[in-house]
Amino acid sequence: MSDVSSYDVCIVGGGMIGAALGCALGDSGMRVAVLEAQLPDEIDADDPPDLRVSAITRASQNLFAAVGAWPGMVARRVSPYRHMTVWDARGEGQIEFDAADVGEDDLGYIIENRVVQLALLARLRGFENVELIAPCRLGHIDWHDAGARVELDDGRILDTRLVVGADGARSRVREMAGIGTQGWNYDQHGLVCAVRPEFSHRNTAWQRFLATGPLAFLPLSDGRCSIVWSTSPEEIERLQGLSDAEFSRALAEALDYRLGQVLEVGPRAAFPLRLMNAEEYVAPGLALVGDAAHNIHPLAGQGANLGFMDVAALAEVLNDAYLRKRNLGGLPTLRRYARWRKGEVLTMMAAMDGLKRLFGSGVSGVGNLRRLGLSITNSTILLKGILTRRAMGLAGDLPGLARRN
Repeated sequence: MSDVSSYDVCIVGGGMIGAALGCALGDSGMRVAVLEAQLPDEIDADDPPDLRVSAITRASQNLFAAVGAWPGMVARRVSPYRHMTVWDARGEGQIEFDAADVGEDDLGYIIENRVVQLALLARLRGFENVELIAPCRLGHIDWHDAGARVELDDGRILDTRLVVGADGARSRVREMAGIGTQGWNYDQHGLVCAVRPEFSHRNTAWQRFLATGPLAFLPLSDGRCSIVWSTSPEEIERLQGLSDAEFSRALAEALDYRLGQVLEVGPRAAFPLRLMNAEEYVAPGLALVGDAAHNIHPLAGQGANLGFMDVAALAEVLNDAYLRKRNLGGLPTLRRYARWRKGEVLTMMAAMDGLKRLFGSGVSGVGNLRRLGLSITNSTILLKGILTRRAMGLAGDLPGLARRN
């Protein structure tokens, strides 16, 4: 029979979210295992930007700093943005955000997902109470009264008081626990690519709402931009079939030539967009975090940040329970996390879904409402400041790790 290792918490998934939770539980006294199927390759300074990036809010940055991973991200590469310009392609409505208006140096950072993961994993290895088990593959999970038994494909067995599913939108942990999901497909795909524009991006995030979906140009530190173009599957297929020169022209036109021509494009990739929310975030001996618990439309770049706030909230709940000698996997403990996060997630989901539908509508009255809303918001300093601080993660019911020290 295989040897059995015992842990307080077993985190399935060592991506950005799972690795962040492992770090957040570092030096806690709990014995923590982080399981990851495939570790990322280290990034070199002259490597081209990865396709997948995240717009990291101040709240998420605070979390990274609190667990000691922020210097590792800065040492690799991060791209601050100080301004944001959003406008409607079907009218004159426009809104501009500036970090200086809320007394900040920047609005946030555009960071490649691999940079975030690498820095968190490097920090993870420095905690004596956290064990990274990788590469490994999940075999089966059996939940019981005292927690769960996790079996890996290679026969290793882990006993744990709590399993955390941090294994993404197609979570096997969620599936094994029999937790269903609610939501819908948007009949849109997101196309991602790194490009080099003719004009400087001026540390500005640019987003134009087209009739078929939003196009975002996110500034990178080397002068390039990471683009996310959300549109219909048919249009994505057409864009994917264009030559680099044709795609460059289509991009420049779609952004209304705000950054001039597009001089260079990298490889392109696309993925379907959907809204998803797990019916339950917790069960006896189980908690879900990040994409395993929820997915939202990427138009405001809040998906990863929601996951990092899950991490900060769950770590706070577990640390408190551990110090009070309460059952880490018990529902009285885990429901505190679920109540904390579900309301915040549903609020963000409703906001992003509403924006998607508002800017996706071709009805003339709705178009007038869009333009009026953008103009009023842009001219109302107080309202714009509130929106900016909320989007930056400087407001709301923030966990301790996400607050500014």
